[in-house]
Amino acid sequence: MPYLFYPAALIFGFIALIVGANIFVDGSSFIAKKLRIPPLIVGLTIVALGTSAPELAVSITSAAQGANELTYSNVIGSNIFNLLAVLGVCALISPVPVEKAVTKRDLPFFIAVCIALLLAVGGTVLFSASGKRMYEIVGYANRLVGAFLLVGFILYTLFLIRDAKKLKQEGEVKVKSGLSLPKSIIFILAGVALIVGGGQAVVYGARKLASSFGISETIIGLTVVAIGTSLPELVTSIVAALKGETELAVGNAVGSSILNIMLILGISSLIRPIGVNLASIFDTLVMIAAGVLTLIFAFTAKRIRRAEGALMLVFYIATIVFAFARK
Repeated sequence: MPYLFYPAALIFGFIALIVGANIFVDGSSFIAKKLRIPPLIVGLTIVALGTSAPELAVSITSAAQGANELTYSNVIGSNIFNLLAVLGVCALISPVPVEKAVTKRDLPFFIAVCIALLLAVGGTVLFSASGKRMYEIVGYANRLVGAFLLVGFILYTLFLIRDAKKLKQEGEVKVKSGLSLPKSIIFILAGVALIVGGGQAVVYGARKLASSFGISETIIGLTVVAIGTSLPELVTSIVAALKGETELAVGNAVGSSILNIMLILGISSLIRPIGVNLASIFDTLVMIAAGVLTLIFAFTAKRIRRAEGALMLVFYIATIVFAFARK
């Protein structure tokens, strides 16, 4: 296939992502107000699930095809991108207020799950890593780990629904005029279709171009594929921030990260045990550090300020540079 096709796929994907994210935020934001559901809860669930669809599709396909390194590194890389790049860019646009629920419930929960994953997978990797190359598979996220992650995700979602019902009864969210409910649903469905299609087009074009340079599968998953599948989160959160829906932006980034670990990695490892190498263990540590850094910034000032957003972006760029530099 001509090389010009791959850049064309990238351009098409970017356009689809921008349009899809815009109408998706409009539809989901109105439904949140109409049903008196807090935008934060919508961001942590509906929006997060919609924008994580590319990661879900790529990871499940990779697991089914036995592309172990790509499956794990895609999830880890997407989460690092969500926390550092997505929130960092949003903070540069405008300081991002962070609700108490995020600092007391969602971010600590995410960090705890990541540490549990590291303990479950990292022990087998480090025990078997003596004399192994950095990108050689030395451990696995097995089906037991996958079952644990899925059960945890179900319980977490039920807890969010309970909170949403409580806030609805207390009437903390005011209903404002906007789209009709049927039109909002159409907007959401069309937005998801464009986001998923755009994300797939971006990943396809980027992977083909990157593969021509002989880059390892782990690095491709951590960078090109992770960034490509996380573009919906980036575009959706930026659009949400520009529209003043800051709770939706933060909820989307954090909720997508939780969903990536628990739902996507859980399903993928149930389909087939996922191979993990030393490089991926290091990246998992970086993901935990990104979560802790985000929690510190959000907790100290109740918002992520522009200077902190810039620091998060610098941290992300340094991570990517190191990923390409390591052997």
